[in-house]
Amino acid sequence: MNFASSRLNDRAAELRRAFDRSFAERRRFDATPTEDFLAIRIASDSYAIRCSEISGLVADKKITRFPSRAAALHGMGGFRGAIMPVHSLAALLGHPMAATPRWIVIASDLPVALAFEALDGNLRISREQILPGEADDRARKYVRDFMREQDRVRAILHLPSVLDAIREQGPGSGAIEEG
Repeated sequence: MNFASSRLNDRAAELRRAFDRSFAERRRFDATPTEDFLAIRIASDSYAIRCSEISGLVADKKITRFPSRAAALHGMGGFRGAIMPVHSLAALLGHPMAATPRWIVIASDLPVALAFEALDGNLRISREQILPGEADDRARKYVRDFMREQDRVRAILHLPSVLDAIREQGPGSGAIEEG
């Protein structure tokens, strides 16, 4: 047996012992509370939506347009066998409405879909990174918190406030009352 094969056998034995030890040790769990978010962009602004406030995410869904007095209403769309109004998050936040937004989230509290232009990804952050605060004038009623994310701060949309605003627009605006 040469020196190289002896070192290889020793390394293999060391790896076997480490593997076996990993089953004998107590599992360690990270006790830091975290929260999951969708990171989105509307116009040039960065926002986040709590995953706990949505029941689905859809891309490239056909929206059937129709006349409405609600400026933020894109139209209607079919999602999982249900027809829902699709509102523009951009318009609700005071930005120009995109002609064909790519992404749509379905609210978990009300059968309403909310459209936006860009998805930056999914974020899992510690609750220590969530900062209470006030947003700028347009989004103030829809933003209650902010998150620290690497090199930037992102506003967290409060979807219950967005849904309340849609409900307040009244009949004919695309608001669907809870049953």
